[in-house]
Amino acid sequence: MNYSFDSYAKEGLHEECGVFGIFSDGTINPAYACYNGLLALQHRGQESCGIAVSDDGVIEYHKNMGLVTEVFNNSILDSLNGQMAISHVRYSTAGGSVLENAQPLVMRYVKGTLSVAHNGNLTNAVEIRRQLEQRGAIFQTTIDSEVICYVIARERLNCHSVEEAVARTMQTIKGAYSLLVMSPRKLIAARDPHGFRPLCMGKYNGSYVFASESAALDACGAEFVRDVEPGEIVVVKDGKVNSIRPDFGDKKKALCIFEYIYFARSDSFIDGVSVYEARKQAGRILAREFPVEADMVIGVPESGIDAAIGYAEESGIPYEKAIVKNSYIGRTFIKPSQKERMKSVRIKLNPVADMVKGKRVVMIDDSIVRGTTVDRIVTMLREAGAKEVHMRISSPPFMWPCYYGTDIPSRGELIACNHTIEGITALSGADSLGYLPVESLHEMIGYAPVGFCQGCFTGQYPADITVETFKGKERGGMNFDNKCQGTDN
Repeated sequence: MNYSFDSYAKEGLHEECGVFGIFSDGTINPAYACYNGLLALQHRGQESCGIAVSDDGVIEYHKNMGLVTEVFNNSILDSLNGQMAISHVRYSTAGGSVLENAQPLVMRYVKGTLSVAHNGNLTNAVEIRRQLEQRGAIFQTTIDSEVICYVIARERLNCHSVEEAVARTMQTIKGAYSLLVMSPRKLIAARDPHGFRPLCMGKYNGSYVFASESAALDACGAEFVRDVEPGEIVVVKDGKVNSIRPDFGDKKKALCIFEYIYFARSDSFIDGVSVYEARKQAGRILAREFPVEADMVIGVPESGIDAAIGYAEESGIPYEKAIVKNSYIGRTFIKPSQKERMKSVRIKLNPVADMVKGKRVVMIDDSIVRGTTVDRIVTMLREAGAKEVHMRISSPPFMWPCYYGTDIPSRGELIACNHTIEGITALSGADSLGYLPVESLHEMIGYAPVGFCQGCFTGQYPADITVETFKGKERGGMNFDNKCQGTDN
């Protein structure tokens, strides 16, 4: 979520985050519940985290750079007392990895105190920010979450409640946002009208819990109640829940399909669909679309494993755990610099040499974005003695950038925009390559009534993209209305 306004034009990269909040009835400590929830969401952000707690109208918070276990301890958690809390994990791109951009954001204004945690990316944040600055606003961060704070505060001056201010703000901001907003006595959860980012609600005794993924509800012992609907505002006050559904017109539901492919944990359910089953189904489809004679199927940890199991089940080729992941290394995909991504992949994965030696291997990975690591993984398998390496990808080729909060870069950086499938196969060193057909995405989620965004694969975007937002994404000689050069995808 959120992007650096300074680095945006230079790098054109976005982010992904996780939010967790609770309104407690007194049977569960809000700060500790957030801590456990953030641990379950750590995969969504590994650079900074924070917790804000409201105690009788006073909001206290602690946030810092680092993992959840590095930022918080018992002493800090014990100091965060209150009835409700919101929290956040974040990862950033180059130029945005600073403490000032850590969340939740806490703002003091004439109506009191407001705290906001945000997952997503606004597509009109640059324009709104510029308007606010021209009227005297002074920004302390370079993230669009602060834009949301300012708009809520502005609207609150002209209406009777925070939830009404949030509803008015949602008519102004565009793009992807799952929000947790905490006023001194209310906890508010809101999801953008397209539902780009996941947000669900749970219950623990009389406490109400909100999280980016259902797995985080499990982590604090809460029972899943339902997903927050696109365009819905859920307000919790005095232990009572109220749902507000403003009129946004006919908005197409567009959950980011990448949640099922990569971001979410396998044990999460998003909009009624099991992430694990969706990934297994992707593997089954790959086995039908791209069969090959082989001795074993292996998955690149972690999100490639589920698809590999599905491929093995469908093809009848045995699944083997032949790549070992160093659990103490973070996701290379979300490292803020290319140099760090390359360094990490060399120590993150290692093949089991005795397992693959002399074998024909089907290797399943979740995606190829820049193509900076796939050749290294194939090379490792070759060096371990693999006779053949057939690569299968459980997503379609990335052909377009993302404007809604996923780290899909400019088109000039996307390998599928600069090479044919044959060219990518040659660059990777694999014997063959097969991508999940874009037409199979509905089948991947079991034809469930889940509308999803596939803009990064097709260039068809469900929400408006402003000229300012588009800047930095057209690099590499690619025009917005043109197809990628040199591809046959």
